[in-house]
Amino acid sequence: MPTESPAQRAGRMPRFERRVLLGSLLAAMPALLVALALALTPWGDSLRWACVGAAIIATLLLVRWQYRRVVFPLYTLSGLLEALRHGDYSLRGVQGGVLGDAIYDINALAERLQHERLQFEESSYLLGKTLAALDSAVFVFDEQHRLRLLNPAAQRLLDAKRHRLFGRSAAELGLASLLEGPSARLLTHAFPGRSGRFDVRRTGLRSDGRGGQLLVVNDVGRVLREEERLAWQRLLRVLGHEVNNSLAPIQSMAGTLATLASREPLPDDWREDFCGGLELIGHRAEALTRFLARYSTLARLPPPQPRAVDLSVWLVRLAKLEHRLPVIVEAGEPLTVDADPDQLEQALINLLRNAVDASLPDGGVRLRWRRQAERILIEVEDDGPGPPPTDNLFVPFFTTKPGGSGIGLTLARQIAEAHDGGITLIARKDAPGALAQLWLPSRPSATDED
Repeated sequence: MPTESPAQRAGRMPRFERRVLLGSLLAAMPALLVALALALTPWGDSLRWACVGAAIIATLLLVRWQYRRVVFPLYTLSGLLEALRHGDYSLRGVQGGVLGDAIYDINALAERLQHERLQFEESSYLLGKTLAALDSAVFVFDEQHRLRLLNPAAQRLLDAKRHRLFGRSAAELGLASLLEGPSARLLTHAFPGRSGRFDVRRTGLRSDGRGGQLLVVNDVGRVLREEERLAWQRLLRVLGHEVNNSLAPIQSMAGTLATLASREPLPDDWREDFCGGLELIGHRAEALTRFLARYSTLARLPPPQPRAVDLSVWLVRLAKLEHRLPVIVEAGEPLTVDADPDQLEQALINLLRNAVDASLPDGGVRLRWRRQAERILIEVEDDGPGPPPTDNLFVPFFTTKPGGSGIGLTLARQIAEAHDGGITLIARKDAPGALAQLWLPSRPSATDED
């Protein structure tokens, strides 16, 4: 069939408007017939033709009025829909008339689309700012594994301009291996902008019915190095404090003895002064040796040898080891844990010793245990002043007690973590004092095994 050209379609009236025009003419047909009948009556020629002319003019005016009344609202409706199609949601139609309900619905639709576009633009802006602020590298690939989105961290990781990366395949970017295998893994990788140890996570995406891949790369090596640096700073600060406490009197006494030995003649009590000075030097050197030996013990903690431990019997026996204050044992339900009793005993002895030190001379210490969800909780509660406001409680060699070693809490936490557990020390909420909590994984009960 021959098709019409755009010029031909533009040169003739649209079909809908033609139908409206024909309908208007048909509606005016009775008036035309009346005018014709009047024309055939035996009236005077002038009067007859005047009536015919008046009828024709009135009919044409009615047709024009009907045409404008129907077509112009349709023009308005068409303009509104065209604006919506092009994404202009600011136009509104005047309500009322034959198409008032339709105009109302179009206006409501435009308001809703405008609100949704504003929300989308705000969300897109927030997403863009969030991605730009992330230290994690974010990549989005389409179903052909071609790069469609990346954030500044990803750009720095690949060390290239943004326009040189878009549209390139994962193989060209050296990321194809990261889109395969497990969805989450730790690996050592060399990127153009950085190399080290990375946490790589990926997941599937869908957009417009098409698949894709989201790839997130975290430089865990940098985070671990920063944490390691902070840990070394804290450790060296405490080590420096302890070593200086020993070396300062040794240096001072050595200088005193050197001054004494240079005197001529030697004083009568020089032997006594020399022996006292050497004794002090030996004492401080021995204390420093013990300090370093404690550090070696902490660093060489052997792996636990777990076996079944009945807490109700074992903790009662453990409480009797402390003689300075009576430790009140608050009996709980019979519980059994799989643990190394020797190591666990050492951890709890440290907690009990700290609690008794804080509660002397008139306070009290309580020991209890209970099941909490999937773990066993052992609590040591005291009536002392409470833990000091510091974040260094579990830092090796940090202590607030005169003559303390500073490894008790550190060793206790290391033992608990070796048993897949943990330890916390918090201030009591109901009264002054501290609450030490050591938790271990719960051993399945007979009911659970059934």
